[in-house]
Amino acid sequence: MMQTFDLEAEGLRALNTALQAQTRETNQTSWQVLNPKGAHAVAVGLDAPIDVQVKGSTGYYCGGMNKQATIRVAGSVGPGAAENMMSGRIIVEGDASQYAGATGHGGMLVIKGNAASRCGISMKGIDIVVHGNIGHMSAFMAQSGTLVVCGDAGDALGDSLYEARLFVRGSVQSLGADCVEKDMRPEHIELLRGLLEAGECDAKPEEFKRYGSARKLYNFDIDNAGDY
Repeated sequence: MMQTFDLEAEGLRALNTALQAQTRETNQTSWQVLNPKGAHAVAVGLDAPIDVQVKGSTGYYCGGMNKQATIRVAGSVGPGAAENMMSGRIIVEGDASQYAGATGHGGMLVIKGNAASRCGISMKGIDIVVHGNIGHMSAFMAQSGTLVVCGDAGDALGDSLYEARLFVRGSVQSLGADCVEKDMRPEHIELLRGLLEAGECDAKPEEFKRYGSARKLYNFDIDNAGDY
């Protein structure tokens, strides 16, 4: 049976307390959050295999530190959505503001609209699928995980990148320091096919280009000083 929570009437603290109290053994697995009205920190710190449907747009840090839960936002999200996410899934039906998925360690973030600047900054294992475009400095210092962009990418994509994988179907305004285009091999096509399917996107993996680290900035080298 779905649990319905009116955020305007009952308050954010009560919502997060109720959601965070759920455990792996809970029988309250389906939740619906009404009237979010741009509230910050909605459904943060969850650690149970529950489904949470947020009926409207949210503010800062929606779904932050998520673990196990599936959170679907029927609207747009403010800065820092899915920040430090560990596992589970977050699906945003609208757009995402800056640094979506920042420092994410695992799980999947799906953005069906566009994402602003610094999408996936310092990502550490999360998979991010953006159906639209992303802004500048996305995947800055990304360490691991995958960023899939079905639209265009802004300036300085993948600046100071480590071992994260980047796939872009559209144009890239510019690449950041140490980020280069790489060959798209069969194993990358298959990886991308699975991510697109999981991300509820019907784009064809053969239409994408792959980008990754040139591995010149791992250690300081005086010959590369101008790139730091």
